[in-house]
Amino acid sequence: MIKFSRLDRTHFFKGVVALLMGCALNYFGDDLLGAQVELYRGIQGFGMSWAADVFVLPFFVGVLVAAIFGFGGKWLSYFPPLIVRSISYYEFLHHMNSIPEGASLAPIGWWGFFVILAIEASAFGGIMGEIMMKGTYGRSPRHKIYKEKSQNDEGDLEA
Repeated sequence: MIKFSRLDRTHFFKGVVALLMGCALNYFGDDLLGAQVELYRGIQGFGMSWAADVFVLPFFVGVLVAAIFGFGGKWLSYFPPLIVRSISYYEFLHHMNSIPEGASLAPIGWWGFFVILAIEASAFGGIMGEIMMKGTYGRSPRHKIYKEKSQNDEGDLEA
């Protein structure tokens, strides 16, 4: 049996909480905006609420996930839009939710493209959230950098 250290369990717990909070924000934000990305209503379906549901809401989901999880949150921020959109499409596909008059279920190719757009917006939010938390972007925070500045000039190095 694999034993995990307390730090690993804490990190795992933070990841689960971040993922659940991101999914909750995405789900309730979808309900609040009222734009159902999974449905096709013709050209009039692509309005401001649809754009906010695909680009703005996932951005804030990514920021939230990165703020809760911390370092590495940008990688975890990919999953909440995928989970919420997949569940929503499944509900419409199997008639758990009724499709309104004048709308039809979007073809899987279009839906997949819209999901990729939402995931990328969430990833960008995850990067911004990580930058806000660390104050820098990259692999190492500033206080963990091995050498700030070399004492010797590069011209002093001997071959």
